[in-house]
Amino acid sequence: MQPQVDPFIAPRCTESIEILYQDESILLINKPSGLLSLSGKHPLNKDSVHFRLIQDFHDARLLHRLDFGTSGIMLVALNKQINGILTRQFQANTIAKTYTAVLQGHVTPEHGTISAPIAKGEFPLQVICGETGKPALTEYEVIRHVQVPNEAGHPVACSRVLFKPRTGRTHQLRIHSRELGHPILGCDLYASDAAYSLASRLMLHATSLAFEHPLTGKRITARCQTPF
Repeated sequence: MQPQVDPFIAPRCTESIEILYQDESILLINKPSGLLSLSGKHPLNKDSVHFRLIQDFHDARLLHRLDFGTSGIMLVALNKQINGILTRQFQANTIAKTYTAVLQGHVTPEHGTISAPIAKGEFPLQVICGETGKPALTEYEVIRHVQVPNEAGHPVACSRVLFKPRTGRTHQLRIHSRELGHPILGCDLYASDAAYSLASRLMLHATSLAFEHPLTGKRITARCQTPF
């Protein structure tokens, strides 16, 4: 069987990575939408968060990824030892994250939990599958209901939502939003054409990240302002 190859060529990202915090062991950064977390195999996909960071921080190591279209906060280890300490926190599920998103439609109820196991589908998609999927749990809270103009200028009911993922499956928030019946605006994989066309980017932003500092042990909650 031939390995699956992603034909996607990332458009050039002109936005810079913002460093939110820096010390001798870690970086907290704000990743722009439209930038890969890691360089792809295709030579035209060389630009990425990791590629840019190692120009100035030669041993920078990504502890987690954000999708190409997702913006927001990422935690980066600056050496192998720190990477190991923080990786254990991710494995123990003690690192807490929140995301802000804009979803199509009027989401009700305003608080809830989405529990739907996720499995690999036909590349690059993930699927909901009770037999082969891994457990996936997402809590959500509606921040407010909003109106977003469509291409004709007519207002469309949408909802600004705060997500608290309790697991970290690939595309979890995007596919769970679709399962809720309210896909994320600008999502090219799991939204309808109508929802995709309501935004010029994926309306998903990593808002906060809480972890224990690898050297001091102090619990830190870092935040990154939502750009939309």
